[in-house]
Amino acid sequence: MRVVVGLSGGVDSSVSALLLKEQGHEVIGVFMNNWEEEDENGVCTAQVDWADVGRVADIIGIPYYSVNFAAAYRERVFAYFLEEYRRGRTPNPDVLCNREIKFGELLRLARELQADKLATGHFAGVRQDQAGYHLMMAADQNKDQTYFLYLLNQNQLSYALFPLTDLPKAEVRRIAREKGLPVSGKKDSTGVCFIGERSFKPFLMQYLPAQPGDMVTPSGQVVGRHDGLMFYTLGQRRGLGIGGGGDGRRWFVVGKDMEKNRLIVEQGEDSPLLYSDSAACIQASWTAQRPPAAAGEIVDCLVRLRHRQALQRARLRVEGEDRFTLDFEAPQRAVTPGQAAVVYRDGECLGGGTIQ
Repeated sequence: MRVVVGLSGGVDSSVSALLLKEQGHEVIGVFMNNWEEEDENGVCTAQVDWADVGRVADIIGIPYYSVNFAAAYRERVFAYFLEEYRRGRTPNPDVLCNREIKFGELLRLARELQADKLATGHFAGVRQDQAGYHLMMAADQNKDQTYFLYLLNQNQLSYALFPLTDLPKAEVRRIAREKGLPVSGKKDSTGVCFIGERSFKPFLMQYLPAQPGDMVTPSGQVVGRHDGLMFYTLGQRRGLGIGGGGDGRRWFVVGKDMEKNRLIVEQGEDSPLLYSDSAACIQASWTAQRPPAAAGEIVDCLVRLRHRQALQRARLRVEGEDRFTLDFEAPQRAVTPGQAAVVYRDGECLGGGTIQ
């Protein structure tokens, strides 16, 4: 079987390529350059990762290529990222990147190369039966990445291959060490891929003008100044810069008043304003390409409102093709507009939507 592997220069994709090669497949490595800027130290991180890809591919013994998807990334992912921040929301561009770039542009390239499958280093799985293709959670529940893959459709899942589905992360690193891969101890990438290790605030200010305003309590009392609503997210504690006062407890972001450009803060991590009994979700996307129930029906499910959050019990009501609501069994903290609410049942990722 001919398999194109998306090589990032990290340990997960490297071991994925190694395992496929050892299984006897014809493996082609492809490195995607999705961002063309240097970090704050003047280093182009893509060049560092590309060098690692070359070293790994040479050891495994596979051909490897670099492709530039930067234009598509800016148009389909980064533009959405900026627009969401303009609206005061907190987007998750990595979710969109998987649909539009990895299983969009890269999948098209793989098909041009007549590949049977497109493999990545995601911790996830795919199961096929008479009903179609199912996106399944990985064995390593702590590393499961189906949250970032919920936008994939049936066609994309039919080509998807996740070699790490049954492996714990520790085993992935052990295999890399044993096989002499130079990335065995490389730190996992975190956060938004195009920001990297840079400070978020200076990066965002390059693209969006900051509009400072007042920090106020729910009653309207001014307690400080904010640098721009786009820099804050619901439940945030760090970086508020509010001095002493009040009842002495720590301050948290509990809301945004976009019309008056005010950041609403309150003391105490148990503030009722930080908790939600339900969530309305838009832009619904289902891996089966149909909702899990008819409009108006209610089904029991599990839901994840952020990566690595423990699955939470909820009842899902389908409001239409692209909308649904979630009623949580227990109140959920910092349910954040713009983030993804991803739905699960029996170890399968059914899809999800954007929290409104």
